Amino acid sequence: MPAINYFNRMNSTLIIIFQLFLSLSILVVLHELGHFLAAKFFGAKVEKFYLFFNPGFSLFKKKIGETEYGIGWLPLGGYVKIAGMIDESMDKDFLNREPQPWEFRSKPAWQRLIIMLGGVTVNILLAIVIYIGLAYAYGEQLVPMNSLKGGLQIVHPALKEAGLKTGDKIVKINNEPVKYANTVDAKLIAAKQVEVERNGQTEKLNFPVNFIEKLVESKNKGQKTLTSIRFPFIVEKVASKANEDQLKKGDQIIAINGQPAEYLDQIKPLLSDNKGQIISATVLRDGQPVKVNLKVDDTGKLGVQLNGDFKEWQKRGYLNIVNKKYSLLSAIPAGLKRTKETFLSYIDQLKMIFNPKTGAYKGVGGFISIAKIFPDTWDWGRFWTITAFLSIMLAVLNVLPIPALDGGHAMFTLYEMVTGRKPNEKFLEYAQIVGFILLLALVLIVNGNDIIKNFFK
Repeated sequence: MPAINYFNRMNSTLIIIFQLFLSLSILVVLHELGHFLAAKFFGAKVEKFYLFFNPGFSLFKKKIGETEYGIGWLPLGGYVKIAGMIDESMDKDFLNREPQPWEFRSKPAWQRLIIMLGGVTVNILLAIVIYIGLAYAYGEQLVPMNSLKGGLQIVHPALKEAGLKTGDKIVKINNEPVKYANTVDAKLIAAKQVEVERNGQTEKLNFPVNFIEKLVESKNKGQKTLTSIRFPFIVEKVASKANEDQLKKGDQIIAINGQPAEYLDQIKPLLSDNKGQIISATVLRDGQPVKVNLKVDDTGKLGVQLNGDFKEWQKRGYLNIVNKKYSLLSAIPAGLKRTKETFLSYIDQLKMIFNPKTGAYKGVGGFISIAKIFPDTWDWGRFWTITAFLSIMLAVLNVLPIPALDGGHAMFTLYEMVTGRKPNEKFLEYAQIVGFILLLALVLIVNGNDIIKNFFK
């Protein structure tokens, strides 16, 4: 068994790594393709097009026409080398020559700006295309918050500390109505005020300014969900020999030792309190209450598999399901809307990172953090959803006004367009060096933070 478990863990890890590698490769290639196509359109010569960086040597390279295409060995992004441009290659030999018509520096400022923003433009367009495709291929399965019979289960301890309780229905977050239960987690990350319906009454909870810091530093920091729909205890399969004569498929526990309990979060503590004991339980069988005696094993379990099918839960009145299907035409506005919502959500998260009071900077991570958002089983829908989000993230980060990023180049070009004065090329060279050092430091910090969080805490 240990060998099988080890193999399963290794297989899951490889699936996660492959998804991360494939997603980032797609994003990098298409981002650089945006720069490449814009440069070609305006007649600028592109000398190199690389996936990953290649200091010293390349894993693969081939020259086609005037451009060398290749794959580097350092997986920290990629680049296109445009003639007459000071970029991450730090090739400045051209500064000693007269500007040539095919060089980047010879192009009008507005053309250079378009070339520099070509990558982020493609990233945004990619996210739109993916979200349109997801809406068309999968549609949406949504659970209205007001349809939940037992409210939400509050999973993360930081939410409990902020005042949320299992059984709450979240009505509003930051004064914005919450319509669907399965969209609430993403909204909670940036929560300042949460309005809940609790025991028929409405209450407002003010979250601490450092709520996101509490999420990051919680002992449950590996928990991928903040809330969940409460799990009714409906038996799907009985594995325990001791209980196979007492329970049947479809039975639903509604009480234990005379105490009402119909959800997993209510029943687990009662089973834990009765380890190794015989308990009296009331189950609904074909709509009628039936008394049974059940054996709790030494780990506090009954040895049953539960039914997690939302359709079955809907039949029993625990929730309603809204299935939205989209034609290709109607998927377009749905995809645009989701892109906008994801973009604005990420901007809010970025603002929190730059606000020291929130403590959000403590949650910043690198490749390990990105890898963790991928599932350990292959799911194309989930893969493309994550890739679309990462595409938006890459676009936003690249337009930050930091030298060596697209946003830094764009900032200097906009300055030129407004003032009519082009920044000194020596200044641009030094700015590129400073920007590259800053980016390298940032890469080391976020990945170092990852290593500390995952291996030394």
